Amino acid sequence: MGPKILTVDDSKTIRAIVARAFKPFLCEVLEAEDGLEGLVVANREKPDVILLDCMMPVMDGMEMLAKMKSNPEHRNIPVVMLTAESTPERVVKLARLGVRDYLIKPFREEALVDRVGRIVELKKKREPASKAKRFDDPIHLLLVDNKPAILDQLQTGLSDTRWSIKGVSQPGEAVDYCSRKLPEVVMISLSLPENAGFMLFEMLRASVKTKTIPILALSVKTAADEQSRAQQAGFTGIVTKPIDMDELKAKITRALGLDTSYRYFQCEKDLLLVRFPPVVTQPIANDISINLRPRICEAVDAGLCKLIMDLSQLKAADVVLIELAISIVQLCREMEIRYSLIGSEPVRRECRNLQETKDWEFAVDYDEALASLDETEKAQA
Repeated sequence: MGPKILTVDDSKTIRAIVARAFKPFLCEVLEAEDGLEGLVVANREKPDVILLDCMMPVMDGMEMLAKMKSNPEHRNIPVVMLTAESTPERVVKLARLGVRDYLIKPFREEALVDRVGRIVELKKKREPASKAKRFDDPIHLLLVDNKPAILDQLQTGLSDTRWSIKGVSQPGEAVDYCSRKLPEVVMISLSLPENAGFMLFEMLRASVKTKTIPILALSVKTAADEQSRAQQAGFTGIVTKPIDMDELKAKITRALGLDTSYRYFQCEKDLLLVRFPPVVTQPIANDISINLRPRICEAVDAGLCKLIMDLSQLKAADVVLIELAISIVQLCREMEIRYSLIGSEPVRRECRNLQETKDWEFAVDYDEALASLDETEKAQA
């Protein structure tokens, strides 16, 4: 379930704010209306952290805190005091009483979560599987780079997607922006002056609100030491400049676990169609390869026993692409799936030059490939 958080406050509004603040996280929020009830709940539930109001009827926060510190079972429970006073005398008094931290009312939910997140680990609840994102879903990216040309390049390079990108030039702007709107991915230039990129990374990772957001480092291709440092720091990935847009899309896709299989695999009637785009770069080949076995297994499980591999749109063919096609054929044979191939002239020519594929037969179009599968089925009947 996660950590237990006990809020002791006579205000229903404050207790509701606390409950709402921690709703996105795997934790249990307990409540008490005054210090006396708070001690009872603390004794029964053994909370991991207590949010304690100073001013309450029956027993105020100071008295409850004093009783806790005199009890060996409770004295080590971290306490965050909620107080309307911020005078130096009050702060010193709280410190002497052993309070872990304090918040001045009124406070923002983000500040409360941040304070508690420094004491106990807060893990966000997983979203339902039905909300799993696809590559063509809207995604919001944040770029932190002081060179306007990079933002222009990314906006142009991502114009064929539904992804939007916000650009800021300073770490402070990025932190402020994340407090108002959480991006799905943050990209930070490591060439920002005075190690600002690494400092921003540490700030985002230290905050409960942004600690799980994928963060990509942007680095000049030749800056090997800088990239090594970024890997050691824990960046989600590194994108080198000049930016290869296919590589960037692939890294964002992996970081967010986006579903891309529908771009290449479609179920049609009683068969699985594997369609290659006109140009297959290494990231696209990796994408198809990652989804290959799961999608074919899924098709077989659904009762499909035919596959058409459509290579007719390809403008060129190389060894990487042919090896991928070979792996599809081998998987079909392994699972006893009937298959047919459609190939462009460059693909046919490349296949004739390789020992493993020189005997492959290609259909001219989809109808001919389908007819070939039907003939094979009749011959095996």
